[in-house]
Amino acid sequence: MLQRGLWIAAVLLSYSSAGAADKELNVGDAAPKLQVKEFVKGEPVKQFDKDKIYVVEFWATWCPPCRATIPHLTELQKKHKDVKFVGVSVYERKPEEVKPFVKEMGEKMDYVVAIDDVPAGAEANQGKMAKNWMDAAQQEGIPTAFIVNGDGKVAWIGHPTELEKPLDQVIAGNWDLKVAAADFKKEREKKRLVVAAREAIAKSSGTGDIKSATAALEKAIAADPEAEAELGTQLFSVLLAKAPNDEQTEKYGRHLVDSLLKDEPQGLNNMAWTIVGEDDAKPNSKLIKLAIEAAQKADELTKKKHAAIANTLAKAYAANGDFSKAVELQERAVEQAKGTDLERDEGLKKRLEEYRKAAKK
Repeated sequence: MLQRGLWIAAVLLSYSSAGAADKELNVGDAAPKLQVKEFVKGEPVKQFDKDKIYVVEFWATWCPPCRATIPHLTELQKKHKDVKFVGVSVYERKPEEVKPFVKEMGEKMDYVVAIDDVPAGAEANQGKMAKNWMDAAQQEGIPTAFIVNGDGKVAWIGHPTELEKPLDQVIAGNWDLKVAAADFKKEREKKRLVVAAREAIAKSSGTGDIKSATAALEKAIAADPEAEAELGTQLFSVLLAKAPNDEQTEKYGRHLVDSLLKDEPQGLNNMAWTIVGEDDAKPNSKLIKLAIEAAQKADELTKKKHAAIANTLAKAYAANGDFSKAVELQERAVEQAKGTDLERDEGLKKRLEEYRKAAKK
């Protein structure tokens, strides 16, 4: 169960940024230099030769999705023998494990492999390739692949599983670089606004500057309506912590329940728990009713078969003073938790006893 304080902490922790890049990198720009510590497999690639196409892919030994895409990259390398694939290991927690990993992969990882050049004593995200490629292109996760065309320009940036189609078009000479560059910049601007909203929301949790956080969120949503799915519940959490009795808090919470989260049982449940879950929570009557409504919707969407949701709904009814209903729901939560990880939560039975005592008064 994600409690309000932990939720805010998780939001704040998510903003630790990677190393700052020297300059921005977009599709259509000249590809940065290949600045690696060493090549551990294949013939070293010192530069991007004219009229030759390259794929530069970023990965790490600790990254399961990266390991899953390695065979796919090997297949593409075999299919396109005139294209040079270079896998660059970045963000490594234990750089000494790269060589043994590559050796163990053998023919499954059959393309050039290199290790990022991280300055002595620097953090793993301070490598030259990580900064000048990943950070400069505002790519936040690995694996990520870059196609470099015959003119030495970045033609495409994306996940390796989506690499084949654009690569085929670049090879065939019918890839529209201008369109790709415009699309990338548009997506980058959306991402920039989302990051700005994240930072404003995180800052507001300490300063109480709700106005700036709300304005930043509105800008992000205007550019990309889907951004609210990621940021909306975070803003509500801050609103609840900083202005629990403000009309804006209840109004925005109502918007989330009626619109954004209406078909998302987990989101509805998390929101309800955010309102009533803390033992010291003192929401007003409107917010308590909103929590009941959110948890009820979540309960209905899961056909009343989810112990954690029954637990939240019971807590909401208890906050509303209806302990008889709270007992009924908590009994269901305890029963449905049997045989699940939630059964180990001692709070389930403890709350049931508290509700029973309160119901008798």
